[in-house]
Amino acid sequence: MIRTATPADIPVIHRLVRELAEYEKAPDEAKATQEQLHTALFGEQPAAYSLIAENEAGEPVGFCVYFLNFSTWRGVHGIYLEDLYVRPEARGGGHGKALLTELARICVERGYGRLEWSVLDWNAPSIAFYESLGARPQDEWTVYRLTDEALEKLGS
Repeated sequence: MIRTATPADIPVIHRLVRELAEYEKAPDEAKATQEQLHTALFGEQPAAYSLIAENEAGEPVGFCVYFLNFSTWRGVHGIYLEDLYVRPEARGGGHGKALLTELARICVERGYGRLEWSVLDWNAPSIAFYESLGARPQDEWTVYRLTDEALEKLGS
C-alpha cells in the first residue's frame, strides 16, 4: 500500500500536489513545476522525500512529502511532514494512516525525536483523524512566514 516514490512518480506527485492545493482552497499558490519537484526529491542533494499510497490495483491514490528538521533541544533530527493527501474516493481506506505509520516507523528506526506537521484550522476531518492517532496540537506556537515582496525586501 505504501512505497517510496521514484522519479517516474513525478507526474503523479505533481498532480496530487495540485489536487491538495485545490482541496485547501489555494490552487493559485501551488506553483511548483515537475522539474522543481524532480530536483527537490531526486536531485544530487535531495531536499525532501516522498511516499506513494496505492490502492489494491497498484494505482496511486495518495502521497506525502517530508523533509528532515533538527531539534536543538533534543539533539536529534525529526521529520516535518510538508504534505499528506489522499484522494477523496480513497479516503477511509487506511491510506492516510499507512502513510503516517510509515513516517513514524522511519522516525523510530532512525532515532528521530519528532514527527510534526501543520493542518489548516478549518480542516475538521483531518484534525479529528490526527488526534485519533494520538497527535496533539501545539497551540502555544504561532507559525510565521515570509514570502514574495516581504521576503524580497528583507533579503535584499
